[in-house]
Amino acid sequence: MSDKEIHEDQKYINGLLQNNSFIIQAIYDKFVPKVINYIKQNSGSAPQAKDIIQEVLITIYNQAQQKGLQLTCPFEAYFFLLCKRKWLNELKKNSNKEVTINEEVLSKDDDAFTLASETTVFGEQQELFNTMFQKLGDACKELLKATFKIKSMEEVAKSLNITYAYARKKKSLCIGKLTKLVQESPKFKQINTY
Repeated sequence: MSDKEIHEDQKYINGLLQNNSFIIQAIYDKFVPKVINYIKQNSGSAPQAKDIIQEVLITIYNQAQQKGLQLTCPFEAYFFLLCKRKWLNELKKNSNKEVTINEEVLSKDDDAFTLASETTVFGEQQELFNTMFQKLGDACKELLKATFKIKSMEEVAKSLNITYAYARKKKSLCIGKLTKLVQESPKFKQINTY
């Protein structure tokens, strides 16, 4: 996205990152009703729509925080497309039927389509990582959580009351195990075909 201009709606992404209640309320006032109507017209309910919206906003927030999401299209198109995809995937999961995502209004080069695809993949990667992380043993989870919070391995070792050498070796083994779990998951192959 380096040569594309940042859209003025980047303010919504920045507002989410800063937990700006005015911007968050603006998102709910301007963009959420369209999503709720869409989901209600497509076999869903208002509470289901609100869950989808919440999950999408969390994914957008995480992507902005971790990957520096830069919006190059209107927020409305991007947000609606993400919610629509998430809802259709939910329907597909619950019905075991193929659901076609009809994106007739967007071309493959459309920025909203591109950004929504990237965010969808990011969200699914996060979900897969979290699922596989839960399959690790308690010692691995505790060590890795500590390394996420504390950057220095010396401090991690000290906080867990283990030696520095053991902490480094154990971290390497835990990351190896997590990587293997992720890569062996059928979902991993599915995500990488997008």
